[in-house]
Amino acid sequence: MSSWLGELGSGLGQSLGQVGGSLSSFTGQISNFTKDMLLEGVEEVGDAATELHVSNSKLAEVEAAFSTQKSEHERLKKRHAELEEKLEASEIQIKQQSAEYRTLLQQKDVEISHLKARQSGLQEEVQKLQRSAQSAASSPAVLPVTTASLTATSSSPSIFLTRSAGSHHGFHSDEMDISDVLWSQQEINKLSTEVMRLEAEVAHWRRMSQASTTPGTGNGDQGEILKLQRTIKELRDEMSREVDEHQHELAALQDAQRQKLAEVTRRHREELAEYEERIEELEEQNRSGDGQVSSPSDSSKLPELQGNVQTLQEAAERREKQLAELSASLEDARRNQASLQLERDDALEENAGLLQNYSRLQASVAELQTRVQEQEGKALQKTQFEHEIQTLRNNLAAAEKEIERLKDFSEAEPREEVEHADILELNTIIGMLRQEKEVLEQEKLELQHRLTVAGEQTVCKNASLMESGEAESLEDLKAELERREKVLRATEEERDTLMSELEELDRQNQEATQHLITAKEQLSGQLKEAEAELIRTTAELSASKDQKGALERELETQKEKTSQSAFTLNDLHMAKQQLEQRVKELKDALGRANEQSREVRREAAELKKTLQKREEQLAAAKAETAHGGESRTEEELAGKERELSDLRREMDQMRSAYEKGMSEEYEVKMANRRLKDEHENALRKLEELGKQLKENQAALNRTTREKDTRIEALKLEKNQLELELSQAERSLSEQVKQYQQTIEELTRARSMDASALQTEHESAIKLNQEKDLEIAKLRRDVEQLASDHRDTNEMLSITVAGQKQLTDLLQEKDVFVETLKQNAEDIQREMENRVSAMTKEVDVLKQAVDEKDKQLGGMKEESSHLKEEIDRLRDQQSRPQPLAEPKTLDIITELETEIAQLKSSRNALEDEVRSLKRTSEEQQASLQAQRSELEQAAVRHQQTALDYDRLIQAKDEEITRLQQSVDQGHLPAFQGDVILQEDKTWSLNQDNGNEKHDLSKAEIEKLVRGIEEKETEIVQLNEKNLLLTRQLEQLAFSRDEVGKLSQMIRQKDLEIQALHARVSSGQDVLYLQQQLQAFAVEREQMLAVLNDKTRENGQLRSDYHRLVDVVAAKEAALVRLQQENQRLSNVSDPSGSQEMFKETIQNLSRIIREKDIEIDALTQKCQTLVTVLQSMGGEAGAASGGVSSNQFEELLQERDTLKQQVKKMEEWKQQVITTVKNMQHESAQLHEELIKLQGQVSADSDCSSKLSVDYARLIQSYEQKERRLGGLSLELAQVQQTISQLSSTKDVLLGKLDSVAQTPEAAAPTAQMRALNLTAEPQTQQTTEVLQAQLAEKENLIRTLQENNHRLSDAASASESEQRSQAEDVRQVRDRLESLQRSVREKDLLIKTKGDQLSQVSEALRNRENDNEVLKQAVTNLKERALILELDARKLKEENEQVAARSREKESEFRALQETNMQVSLLLREKEFELSSISEKAATVERMLKDKELGKSGELNQLLNELKSMQEKAVMFQQERDQMMMALKQKQMETTALQSELQHTRDKEQRLNLELERLRSHLLEIEDSYTREALAAEDRETELRRRVALLDDKLATSSNAVENASQQASMQVESLQEQLSNVVKQRDDALLQLRTSQEQVRQYAVSLSNLQMVLEQFQQEEKAMYSAELEKHKKEKDEWKRKALLLEDQASALQLNLDEANAALDSASRLTDQIDQKEEQIEELKKQVNVRQEMLEEAQKKLMNLLNSTEGKIDKVLMRNLFLGYFHTPKTKRADVLRLMGSVLGLSREQVDQMLEDDARHGVGGWVSSWLGGRGAQSVPNTPQRPTSGPGLNSSFSEMFVKFLEMESTPSLPAPRLPVHDIRPLSAPPPGRTGGSSSGSAGAAAGIRRPGESNPFLAPRSAAVPLVAGPGPAGSGGHLLMKPITDALPTFTPVPVSAEASAGAVLKDLLKQ
Repeated sequence: MSSWLGELGSGLGQSLGQVGGSLSSFTGQISNFTKDMLLEGVEEVGDAATELHVSNSKLAEVEAAFSTQKSEHERLKKRHAELEEKLEASEIQIKQQSAEYRTLLQQKDVEISHLKARQSGLQEEVQKLQRSAQSAASSPAVLPVTTASLTATSSSPSIFLTRSAGSHHGFHSDEMDISDVLWSQQEINKLSTEVMRLEAEVAHWRRMSQASTTPGTGNGDQGEILKLQRTIKELRDEMSREVDEHQHELAALQDAQRQKLAEVTRRHREELAEYEERIEELEEQNRSGDGQVSSPSDSSKLPELQGNVQTLQEAAERREKQLAELSASLEDARRNQASLQLERDDALEENAGLLQNYSRLQASVAELQTRVQEQEGKALQKTQFEHEIQTLRNNLAAAEKEIERLKDFSEAEPREEVEHADILELNTIIGMLRQEKEVLEQEKLELQHRLTVAGEQTVCKNASLMESGEAESLEDLKAELERREKVLRATEEERDTLMSELEELDRQNQEATQHLITAKEQLSGQLKEAEAELIRTTAELSASKDQKGALERELETQKEKTSQSAFTLNDLHMAKQQLEQRVKELKDALGRANEQSREVRREAAELKKTLQKREEQLAAAKAETAHGGESRTEEELAGKERELSDLRREMDQMRSAYEKGMSEEYEVKMANRRLKDEHENALRKLEELGKQLKENQAALNRTTREKDTRIEALKLEKNQLELELSQAERSLSEQVKQYQQTIEELTRARSMDASALQTEHESAIKLNQEKDLEIAKLRRDVEQLASDHRDTNEMLSITVAGQKQLTDLLQEKDVFVETLKQNAEDIQREMENRVSAMTKEVDVLKQAVDEKDKQLGGMKEESSHLKEEIDRLRDQQSRPQPLAEPKTLDIITELETEIAQLKSSRNALEDEVRSLKRTSEEQQASLQAQRSELEQAAVRHQQTALDYDRLIQAKDEEITRLQQSVDQGHLPAFQGDVILQEDKTWSLNQDNGNEKHDLSKAEIEKLVRGIEEKETEIVQLNEKNLLLTRQLEQLAFSRDEVGKLSQMIRQKDLEIQALHARVSSGQDVLYLQQQLQAFAVEREQMLAVLNDKTRENGQLRSDYHRLVDVVAAKEAALVRLQQENQRLSNVSDPSGSQEMFKETIQNLSRIIREKDIEIDALTQKCQTLVTVLQSMGGEAGAASGGVSSNQFEELLQERDTLKQQVKKMEEWKQQVITTVKNMQHESAQLHEELIKLQGQVSADSDCSSKLSVDYARLIQSYEQKERRLGGLSLELAQVQQTISQLSSTKDVLLGKLDSVAQTPEAAAPTAQMRALNLTAEPQTQQTTEVLQAQLAEKENLIRTLQENNHRLSDAASASESEQRSQAEDVRQVRDRLESLQRSVREKDLLIKTKGDQLSQVSEALRNRENDNEVLKQAVTNLKERALILELDARKLKEENEQVAARSREKESEFRALQETNMQVSLLLREKEFELSSISEKAATVERMLKDKELGKSGELNQLLNELKSMQEKAVMFQQERDQMMMALKQKQMETTALQSELQHTRDKEQRLNLELERLRSHLLEIEDSYTREALAAEDRETELRRRVALLDDKLATSSNAVENASQQASMQVESLQEQLSNVVKQRDDALLQLRTSQEQVRQYAVSLSNLQMVLEQFQQEEKAMYSAELEKHKKEKDEWKRKALLLEDQASALQLNLDEANAALDSASRLTDQIDQKEEQIEELKKQVNVRQEMLEEAQKKLMNLLNSTEGKIDKVLMRNLFLGYFHTPKTKRADVLRLMGSVLGLSREQVDQMLEDDARHGVGGWVSSWLGGRGAQSVPNTPQRPTSGPGLNSSFSEMFVKFLEMESTPSLPAPRLPVHDIRPLSAPPPGRTGGSSSGSAGAAAGIRRPGESNPFLAPRSAAVPLVAGPGPAGSGGHLLMKPITDALPTFTPVPVSAEASAGAVLKDLLKQ
């Protein structure tokens, strides 16, 4: 219910906010309306059509505003009704809350009374304990164990009886204030603190009493007391802290409650004051119906009824107030509306007055104009006739001259062109006339339509104005009508006179039309031919336009490519900036990591210090334990030392873990260094990338500049063409005028001279003029075509150069893309390596975490063992044993502190392990995120590659298109199409802009707000992202992060590029706006859900605090009962305590029954009150519109339906998420396919690059070969020379060798003869002389050969390859020449080798000669090409010169035209002067008309005289105009002369005859189409003639209709004038709106540009925003999770507390019945108590004597039974019996085990001696209970003995327990987290009651569980006697206890009662 009411409250708040927003929008509309009204009537529009349009738009806007206001009013009404319903619901909620607060006040009163009673009881108990402690200190008494237990178990309810019966005050009054509640709460807090303080004091005095019972109070006791005091102080401090926190929370809640209750009380008081009369009436009705109010139920109902009545009246008052406020707001709005309406009416009246004046002026002006026109017409006719005669004579003279000139010229030119030009001229004239006629007809139709619409609107407006009851305006209108009627009579008289003149003019017109018809018949034939030619020219123009369109598209694609390249450059800049930011973030993260490492070192030092302290404490504990003398303490200390050794092992493990942490920290540092190195490398790469970017930017800037220059050139050409077109149009218009004048002159000439010769002469003149015009036109066309051809050639050259540059750019971009691809592949490899390394590190971390978890499990087990042993030691310590020393307590406390410290260290280690887990999880999350980002980056990379491929394809297509266009040469229409395309793009941009500007201001403001919210969200998300990245870098300082970060940066760059592309397009802006709106809606939904959740949390807190208060009250009652029971137990004896306990239970049960009866009665009262309320509510609803329960049910149903809808929406959201995930999977698959395609593309690009490289190499090799061929040709010539020389030398050598061969054969016999005969000496001398001559010749030969060889070597040095071979040949030749002196035979071999070489060389020479011939042919071809190119260049130069000359001529023409324009402007100014004078005349005429109404008719004559003078002035102006026309004609003649000169210059340009022939062929084709059009033109001409006849008929009819309509028109003039005034006003409004809208458009444009800038900034800041937002959401999620866990724990704890409290209440209700009986029995039992007390004292004395006497003795019967039992038990279980006997005799367990081992070795013989061996100190043995034996016949002696002891020593009933201490406080964890065990052991008997340990009424859940692990095999620690008494242990001083005293019996008695 509370959550539903919270939702109601939130709904109220939202609805009120919507109402406020609607009111603000309404006021804004009103303010805009006032502005528009004030700005009306400022400007006037000149045109009536625009005025009408403005008025229509104004009316539509007013109607739209009215409809919006109507819808707003209806919405406000609905909102008002909803608010009323919510008001009623909130009133019902307030009623319920007031009832709940009253019940809370009653509960607080009860708690105060309980706490007061508890305080008094605790004070009494403290006093008693102090007395007992003092008595114990004076005379220490030693009591047995059983007495202590009995005193602990007994209880008395005397304190409970001290509570006054009248403590329950009931309801206070209906006017209960919040101050009472606060006072009661403060009292409760004070009493609770006092109770806690008293309980602490009680515990302290109990400890003191226990300490005093032990013999010998030394230094140990004082130490214990000091420690206890310290603990008490600490507990008090903790209690005070908790109380303060609780009070802070209460104060916060009380502030909220104060505000609510203050409002409630104020409303209650107002309601009481207002509804006392109603209550009195109801009381009177009750008295009259029922007499007097007798029953208390009626008296209790009355205040409730009064409260209901008051609440209903309050609701009515609130409604009335809200209605009054709403009505006041509506009245204000109406007042504003009324005031605005008044202002509007005033403005309308003013406008009406102005319009009336305007209409009057117009009427007078119209009348004057008609008169002036008539008189002007008469004067004009005379002047025209005279002027036309003069012009005809002049024209005839000029025509004769032109005929003579044309005869000469026509002989030169063919006749066909002349006729063609005539046809073209006529067609153009006819087309112009038709267009003008159609335009005039359309304007006429539009004006008629607008006039009808305006008439209807003005009639409606006049009707509405007449209904408003303005009698004065009617009278004025009547007076004006009378005046107008007088004016109309006068105008009718003038009209009659004019009609007679019109009839004469009609006759003259008919004669002129007959002449025109004859002229038209002659011209029709010519028109047909002209139309056919026109069709051909239009076809050619369309083809040229198509070509221009294609070229323009290509240009646009190039522009788009350049813009895309610019975008990519911008994106690269952005990426660089982001990389720099990321580098800074990495540096910050490194600094933080260093700080963290320092903190870790500090923590490690602190841990070392704590370890040293612990070791010192341990050493001190060892020293203290060494002084302990007794065996029991030694055993305990041995156990403690074991524990300490275990703890030391744990500490060693911790140290090892710390060392591991240090080593990991060192590794982290090393990783940081690596990261720094990688960071530096990344910076270098960034710098390189920046350089590349700069280079790319420079190249792009060059290209953009070149394109800009081209575009500017194109624009200039476009402007020139436009100027030429405008000049041509002007010339055409002038020619049309000339034609018209000539036609008119001819018609007049015909009318004057009827001879046929003159007609022929006129036709000849016409033909000559038409041919002249056609010739001039054809010349112009030729010039235009030539200029177009040149322009296209220039454009082609420019485009070819641009394409070359673009291809170069594309190649550079391809190279850049390849480098980028390689970089991306390298980065991907690095990323994969790093990811693998990260996964390995994560696995290692997981293993370490698992090991830590295992260590934690072991630690937890050891800590549980330690806890159990500590509890056992505490129990041992709490028992008052006479032989225990006080030092053991100090040791135990020290050990406990050590254990607590170790636990804290363990917790710290657990926290570290958790943090490690978290880091591993976060690293995994970051890995996943980075993988996803990697995939996204790859996808974007593929997209960019595809985009580049598309760009390349588009460029190739454009190149092919341009080549085709160059080949075809159809590019003259390039410029016009460019212009068209630019116009189209401009119009498209305009349309887009208009669509954008159509968005209203409100939508743009919403968008701006959404964008601002997005900015904030983005900033937050960026902060979160930064924090997350820092955490990741702090946790995993490794190399892998740098690669991931670089990849993330690239992905973000790609995202930014995509966003830039989106921002560049307008549709993406709209899409972003829609997304922003969707995000805003989701954000509002999230905020609403969060508000609901916070409200539910607040309600849960309030319920929780209420439950805590109830539980505290119950705790107080239970504590009180416990104290009473304890007091009774202190007073009573054991046997009497059982009976008293029974009596108290009976009294409690009786009290509980009474309470149940009261509760039933109250429930019945509540039901009756509910029925009465429903009945009263139904009556009140019939009377004053109350809210019934059905409405509540409906609202609840609506809430359920809304929840279901929310669930459906969440399911839908999950479905959407699943679809998104599926899309992601699909995108991953597509990504893989794209990677494959990229690989293929890269392979293709590599192949293409290889091919290009090979091509370049081939070209280089070809050039090198050409150079080599040139060198070889030179070498060939040299070799040929050398060969000829060698052949000549060969012949010489062969001749000489023959002679040399003969001389040696003759020398041999001479030698023989010399030996034989000495007489032959002269012969020998001769032979020697011959030989010498031969030697000289050979030497000469050798010299010549050597010279030849030198020449050969010089020739061979030209080429490297032949140089070596020739050098070898030269060497061989030299060797052989030297060997010739020795032998001549070797010369033959030389000659043979030379011949072979010569044949080879000749073959090589032939090959080279062939190559040379081929090269010579190539050279000749190239020369021819060069000559052709030179000729083309010369032609182009000449053409350029001709174009320059033409441009100069055109400039001169342009100047002449400018002069003519100046003259025309002067004429226009004169006309304006005439208009101003006419307006002045109209004003004077108006005055005259007014004077005429008064009866002054004499001034009319003056006005007529002024009119005549004005007509004379008009005639003068006309003459001046005619003179100007003559001057214009002279200028035209000059232009014709210039054209003739141009014709002469064109004769020089007949080199372009080829192109002209092509154009002529085109013209011939077009003529065929023109003939077809000529036929169609004849048909059109017939239709036009028919229309002319119809128009003549219509004119005749209209002249008759004018007379009839003149009277109606005079009536309609006034209404039309009023309409005109309204229209003017609307026009002014529309103009104002137009200006405001234009200003808005400019503002929107500025805001759009700003928004684009802001969006770019957003995209930079988006990352930080998203990261911050993510982190915030994560923190919030963690906080909500923690809160949810806490709330779940608290809810579970509260549920348990509630269950236990309910059980306690049930038992208390039963026990209260018994309390009364017990109180009666107490008085009787007190007497018996005294008697029993004496008996007890005697029994205690006897017991003391018995103890003293039997302390060192052994019971013979017991020993006998043990001895016999040993032999009766089976052999397997005799060891148990021996252990039990050893424990009875006081032997230690080790001694018994040693004896058993000896027994097992040596046999049974020696067991008695070892068994009866040394008696150690009487320490509690440590034998565990062995549960192995079952309950069958095989039960051992020990089990039977235990059963006997159980039967003998069943303990007295423990104190009953209530679940006060089981109810956990606010800060308690849920039950499953802490296992606080409690027991009813001997420790409880001693009186120490810690919170959560015992409860006197109910047995707790853990009461039967002992402190030690129990009889399981694991519970090895703890002696049997240390266990609770219920675990079957013997008590050696049994006291007989009645069977009734058992707990089971007591519970059975309770159930029976």
